[in-house]
Amino acid sequence: MNYLRPYFRRFGKPFLAAILFLTLEAMCDLLQPTLMSRIIDVGVQNKDLDYVVRFGGYMLLVTAFGAAAATARNIISSHVSLNFGTRLRSDLFRQIQTLGASSIDKFDRASLVTRLTNDVTQMQNFTNGLMRIFVKSPLVCIGSLIMAVRLNPPLSLVLAVVVPMVAVLIVVNMRVGFPLFGRVQKALDRLNGVSREYLSGVRVVKAFNRFPYESGKFAGVNDSYQEISSRAMRMMSIFGPGIMLTVNFGIAAVIWIGGQRVDSGHMQVGHIIAFINYMTQILFSLLMISNVFTMFVRAKASSDRIGEVFAEHDAMTWSEREPEVPEVPGSIAFNNVSFAYNGTESVLRGITLECRPGETIGIIGSTGSGKSTLVSLIPRFYDSDSGSVTVDGTDVREVDPKRLRERIAIVPQQTVLFTGTIRDNLLWGKEDATEEEMRHAAKMAQAEDFIEACPEGYETKLGQGGVNLSGGQKQRLSIARALVRQPSILILDDCTSAVDAATESRIKAALREYAEGLTCLLIAQRITSVMDAERIVVLDNGEIVGSGTHDELLRDCRAYQEIYRSQTGKEAKANV
Repeated sequence: MNYLRPYFRRFGKPFLAAILFLTLEAMCDLLQPTLMSRIIDVGVQNKDLDYVVRFGGYMLLVTAFGAAAATARNIISSHVSLNFGTRLRSDLFRQIQTLGASSIDKFDRASLVTRLTNDVTQMQNFTNGLMRIFVKSPLVCIGSLIMAVRLNPPLSLVLAVVVPMVAVLIVVNMRVGFPLFGRVQKALDRLNGVSREYLSGVRVVKAFNRFPYESGKFAGVNDSYQEISSRAMRMMSIFGPGIMLTVNFGIAAVIWIGGQRVDSGHMQVGHIIAFINYMTQILFSLLMISNVFTMFVRAKASSDRIGEVFAEHDAMTWSEREPEVPEVPGSIAFNNVSFAYNGTESVLRGITLECRPGETIGIIGSTGSGKSTLVSLIPRFYDSDSGSVTVDGTDVREVDPKRLRERIAIVPQQTVLFTGTIRDNLLWGKEDATEEEMRHAAKMAQAEDFIEACPEGYETKLGQGGVNLSGGQKQRLSIARALVRQPSILILDDCTSAVDAATESRIKAALREYAEGLTCLLIAQRITSVMDAERIVVLDNGEIVGSGTHDELLRDCRAYQEIYRSQTGKEAKANV
């Protein structure tokens, strides 16, 4: 829980102020039974109305003072807890942002969402409770014990039996509850994961009429979450009544013993009433302490899960020295590069490849051959396990990733657009892009026609993920977003798979004009998409098995020949 230290420093003073007002409120509560005892034993017994009125006024003043302290405490505690939750959520989101892809891959995406929402809320509620009832309950409990012992030491022997029994129940509550609530949060992760998967693929579910299957899957994880939560709450529900029963037995013992002592003249009636009031305060305080520990167990489980994210540090390091930018930027070199995802078989093996500035290179290969993985090493989404990747003659591990990625634009295989306008999405490429630059990029990406056909043009609102656009329109917007950046290296990862051949041809022609002097890596499944490239690299099972022009590869590379035959219809004719 070391990650909480900055919050202690930031919110320590208002937290202590809330505790001060809470202490004043508890002291006012503790004075009430004693004042009541004086009114009964002195005012009522002696039939002194002035005494009763005077001490009744004191009780009203104490109550008013306690109410004012409670109001101040509520205002401060709400302010502190809400600000703490907001800051913690922001810092957690920022921490996730700073992690590299390999670090983020260690966490399930649904689990990260749960940690950002539910787990932070648990911490926020616990912090609010600390400044409201969680600290007040022990104060009132200890204060009531002290006041009861001072009021009548012999009768306080009942407390010597009741309090240890309640303490045992609370300890058992903590030991049983912590692992249970840890499982509750994991079950919530699974529930969020299934919900997220369904919502992201809702069109596919409807297309294949798989709603009953998805309903059954969701019902399974939902029932599992209910079962685990019910088991935890059932276990926790045993302790509250157990504590109440124990303290009520204590109150019954006080009445019985006190009645005998009053009858024998060793105790006054007011003392019994005050003692019962203190016992009642102890009862409710112990019940609240039990709830405190239940909340603490849940908050501790959430805190540990949040702490796991804060404890994850990006292994990427780099030199603070500014790399020298050559006169002609855009060179890329892979030097005997091998790479494997966490704990898996190698995806790339012994890759050696050099891309000269301004060169257009096509990368082709069968599904799973490592094409996308290869280009993900250039902007340093991942670090190679062996060998090196250099950009402009400098190892990417020596360059600040932010500065490195400023020179690179990527059109990913899976098109990602964000909620907002078309203009907002284009400005992701370059925040200060001019209207002319945006229109030029849209024109080259063959997106200008459909943008201007929209009623609001560049101000057209996009739904989440660009849901109101077709697949080809989303790909063209994604290409335009990359071109707005005006990078020295452009990576196109199978980004024209959803556009027709004529549109793809126009995009390629515009790119040839735009990409003069720009290093362009073009990944594609179709040979027609890369056959015009200056050089084509063929990947197979994570290794380079061919490199050259289209004609050279048709003559010398068997893997390329097989891809060519499969895509020109010869195999299809054979299977008719």
